[in-house]
Amino acid sequence: MSIRGKAAIVGFDERPSVRVLEGRSTLSLLTETISNAISDAGLRKEDIDGVITRGAEVSPITLSEYAQLKPVFTEGTTLMGASGANSIALAASAINAGYANYVLCAFGGTRDPNVGGFAPGERRGETPRSFGTEWENPFGPVIAANGGYGLMKQRHMYQYGTKDEQFAKMAVNQRFNALTNPNAVFKGQPITLEDVLNSRYVNDPLHLLECVMPCNGAAVAIVTSAERARSLPNPPVYILGAGGGATSHEMIWQESDITVTPVVISAPRAFQMAGYGPKDMQFAEFYDCYTILEAVCLEDAGFCKKGEIGDFFDSTDTTYKGSFPINTDGGQISGGQPVGGGGGFRNVVEAVRQIMGRAGERQVAKHDICAVNG
Repeated sequence: MSIRGKAAIVGFDERPSVRVLEGRSTLSLLTETISNAISDAGLRKEDIDGVITRGAEVSPITLSEYAQLKPVFTEGTTLMGASGANSIALAASAINAGYANYVLCAFGGTRDPNVGGFAPGERRGETPRSFGTEWENPFGPVIAANGGYGLMKQRHMYQYGTKDEQFAKMAVNQRFNALTNPNAVFKGQPITLEDVLNSRYVNDPLHLLECVMPCNGAAVAIVTSAERARSLPNPPVYILGAGGGATSHEMIWQESDITVTPVVISAPRAFQMAGYGPKDMQFAEFYDCYTILEAVCLEDAGFCKKGEIGDFFDSTDTTYKGSFPINTDGGQISGGQPVGGGGGFRNVVEAVRQIMGRAGERQVAKHDICAVNG
């Protein structure tokens, strides 16, 4: 079954990404964002009959109770950084199937445990168990994601000759995009290639300024049918295609080729459903917890051949003023990575903002069609 053009995003809100947000709980921050998004869409609280959250951190039932919503459809997606993008496909599918009329997708949170906030992977004092905690962290290459992504970058540089300076340019371009973004954690703080290359290694060859900034923040988007969308105040942002891809391993380093991601599966499926290809895209919002992941995902989506992302960034201006803008709000590297799946969801919200023509100074010139990756 295709969801092409059958649903649209009709409203959104995003709270600023900040490193410190004292005295706010995750639920209160999300509820504030929900209220703003409902108003933005021209709806009432009573209209919302579907709620999707990142279930590993926030139950949709708990959030609905706190925000005084009464959904008939709820879902907690648990696809890590892809949860936000996946929620939009889930919402469109639920609407197309008749489960709900207006589905609200909410991601983000605070990092203050004293007021009910929690860090990624933590759930009210419980310790999550996985292959990672039992085997990877005590005996694997290194604790945290720096290990796997450091290996990925090292392999890409060895296998394809990608240069450190080319990854640094990605980070510099995204910082440029964040400078005038009021919601970015690094707004007004420019960097140079030398700044990136001289920043300390977190795991050779990953530099500090190639990595995400974990922070507080939240975002909400509301999805409804294409028919209902036409009667609401905002220009509808139609969902044309979606695709998923899975990996056979939980740990990156166990893949046979760690420079290849599940995007080689998800992107062709999404493009096929949409009836468009990479060359038709006017801009892109891609998951970027590290420069290397964004790089290989862009390759796997078909924006350049495998191993040629370095040359692509050498020859392409990816700022919001450029020929092919990427991560126009700064992405997670310069915009920030809010907890609770808010980092991956910022790609979705920025794509909606741009397509609606509401990006202000960083509005891209051509903004009818965008590829979003989670």
